[in-house]
Amino acid sequence: MRLLLVSDLHTDLHAATSIAERAPDFDAVVGAGDFAVRRRGLHRIVRVLSAIETPTVLVPGNGESAGELAEACAGWPAAHVLHGTGVDIRGVPFFGLGGGVPVTPFGPWSYDFTEDEARELLADCPPGAVLVSHSPPLGHADRDRAGRHIGSVAVLEAIERTRPRLVVCGHIHDSWKVRSRVGDTPVVNAGPAGVAWRLD
Repeated sequence: MRLLLVSDLHTDLHAATSIAERAPDFDAVVGAGDFAVRRRGLHRIVRVLSAIETPTVLVPGNGESAGELAEACAGWPAAHVLHGTGVDIRGVPFFGLGGGVPVTPFGPWSYDFTEDEARELLADCPPGAVLVSHSPPLGHADRDRAGRHIGSVAVLEAIERTRPRLVVCGHIHDSWKVRSRVGDTPVVNAGPAGVAWRLD
């Protein structure tokens, strides 16, 4: 299965257009959150992305809520918005977790969850899925500009427990396009330019 991975478009219509134009060459598109900026501009960018007819898995970032993303994607038949939920595409299970984990310092506009809340949302993640998490696992593709690891313990625990085939994340802009590995599980911080990935 060929996947086009993307995250953190942040209302960048040029980047969204590029993703939409490339999507027909892939079996699925995976969007790991932050389509809006501080809860603004979501509908405008989803209008561009909704030209995609390839099955598309989306999770909210901390810049938009799950409800806001689901509402914006309501008229997009190919879209599957996941948050504590999963979907099967061509026999491959996908499971999603949105929001910033752990809670960010950005204030009330940021759609955030504690590690304990994230653990509950990840409880039903099946073994061997493609895990799409806006927040990266702690210690993997999660370094900020100061070199600190600021990913999620709960996401790391879920990976160790369920051994996903792939983890797609974003959130930490300084780690865009960084790849890591938790055991046998590859972790990709996708970024807005998009990453082509062949799922084994």
